[in-house]
Amino acid sequence: MDTKLMQYIQIYEVPTVCKSCGGVLVYRGLGEYHCEKCKTKDYDNYGKTRNYIEKNPGASAVDIEKNTGVSKAAIREMLKESRFEIVEGTKSFLRCEGCGKEIRSGRYCQECEKDIHKLIEKQQREKLRENLQGFAMNTGGDSGQRRFVRDN
Repeated sequence: MDTKLMQYIQIYEVPTVCKSCGGVLVYRGLGEYHCEKCKTKDYDNYGKTRNYIEKNPGASAVDIEKNTGVSKAAIREMLKESRFEIVEGTKSFLRCEGCGKEIRSGRYCQECEKDIHKLIEKQQREKLRENLQGFAMNTGGDSGQRRFVRDN
């Protein structure tokens, strides 16, 4: 199985079998699953966390873990994926993986993310320039007007 899929299943604890009847659970969106047979609802870690936050805005990771069973590590990963955002005015925060600045969600602050995208764009331009130079160099030795002049 794909390693990213395995990580997803571990972080989100994706339910696959109905606890009531043993039927197959089908994903319905936003972390919610419905049983094909008995229509029972179940939730993955994202769904549990989302539902808890909707009912308890500003809840801490400790509160969420205590009341939903979702680990703080899973909550932190969801914050890094920008699925949730830490509420302003709280003492909790994440650190930018580039510069260490305090952020409320994601992996990078806006400045570092902008720098990363500029670097990607620069590398892409250099690749395109290399490809074009290789094409232009292969003209067979004749250059300029001489290639277009007819001999009578």
